[in-house]
Amino acid sequence: MSMKKKVLLMGRSNSGKTSMRSIIFANYIARDTMRLGATIDVENSHVRFLGNLALNLWDCGGQETFMESYFSSQIDHIFQNVSVLIYIFDVENRDTEKDYASYKSCLEAIQENSVDAKIFCLIHKMDLIPDDQRQQVFQAKEEELNRISSPLKITCFRTSIWDETLYKAWSSIVYSLIPNIKSLEAHLTNFCEICDADEVVLFERATFLVISHTSRREHRDDHRFEKISNIIKQFKLSCSKNQSQFKSMEVRNSNFAAFINEFTTNTYIMVIMSDLSIQSAATLLNINLAKGHFERFIQSGDMQSVY
Repeated sequence: MSMKKKVLLMGRSNSGKTSMRSIIFANYIARDTMRLGATIDVENSHVRFLGNLALNLWDCGGQETFMESYFSSQIDHIFQNVSVLIYIFDVENRDTEKDYASYKSCLEAIQENSVDAKIFCLIHKMDLIPDDQRQQVFQAKEEELNRISSPLKITCFRTSIWDETLYKAWSSIVYSLIPNIKSLEAHLTNFCEICDADEVVLFERATFLVISHTSRREHRDDHRFEKISNIIKQFKLSCSKNQSQFKSMEVRNSNFAAFINEFTTNTYIMVIMSDLSIQSAATLLNINLAKGHFERFIQSGDMQSVY
């Protein structure tokens, strides 16, 4: 039985909502989003995720007329049965008063119609802020939004379509929607130990968003998964343009071996090995043997034990 999750994407006009949706879910690259027009009223799209999970994305146009109707004549239609509200703030928008007023109206509508909805705020277009000022600007915005949102709990991310921060934010949002995600992580941890791997990462097949991961050693780069998401997705698009299909990749040097392979119907898997005495054939055999277990586990929907 399909489990649908309504995801509301809101923000003032030209905040970047449609561009980020198109990059994550419609395989656009950043430079191609410049030709996208403004969203008229509400655009609906359905994305199937991990077996029975389906995302029902509502991209709501941010023009003044549309925003007014969302909070009046359309309020029940727009804000009922929402699982996630994502509000996009253009970091360079000078009319913060209107932005905050619209955001507050969203919070009030959510409280009245979808009290259990998770709320995410994306501080967008951060590439327009100088590198040495980004953290300070983001923290100030985050503090202000937490103050405005109180007593509701929110999660803030800084994002840009030009780097991995967009994948970081959307991976976290999707992660919050996956039922019994801890069970999935326990299965990955078990698989990681069986393979004697350093790290195992599960990516959603179409978007290459990180679904889950497990690590047996510390890493310095906290953004490594999102960087890989970005790189591999661009590589997949390049393959498609050449009428080829990306199935697997092995990268090896003197320090580690990395395997990225098709896994279940809805996922790819990445396995990182630092013990180079373990032959590639052994790791690939473990990946192939685990496919059936994870396929049944994910498709079952209840995320109960399969092993």
